[in-house]
Amino acid sequence: MAKRTKKVGSAGRFKARYGVRARTKIRNVEIQQKVKHICPNCGHKKVKRASTSIWQCKKCGMKFAGGAYLPKTEAGQSVEKILRGMTSPKTTEEGE
Repeated sequence: MAKRTKKVGSAGRFKARYGVRARTKIRNVEIQQKVKHICPNCGHKKVKRASTSIWQCKKCGMKFAGGAYLPKTEAGQSVEKILRGMTSPKTTEEGE
């Protein structure tokens, strides 16, 4: 039997409703969401979404909070960068 949703993928369940752009956005988000991601703890590609914003590594069992659709969001990465800058020792030369 032929595959019915070749172009639209998982958004084929919406049929002709909601418009092309909305269905395309849903399809792209669901593709990114359902792929296996890299674990920040062990480095293996075994992280799957457990529930909204909860991600779990199937290899090491680590659970962590992330974005609703991706384990790491752009906002979260910028916050991590700021925190790394605050916690790293600053090498300032002390004058006399």
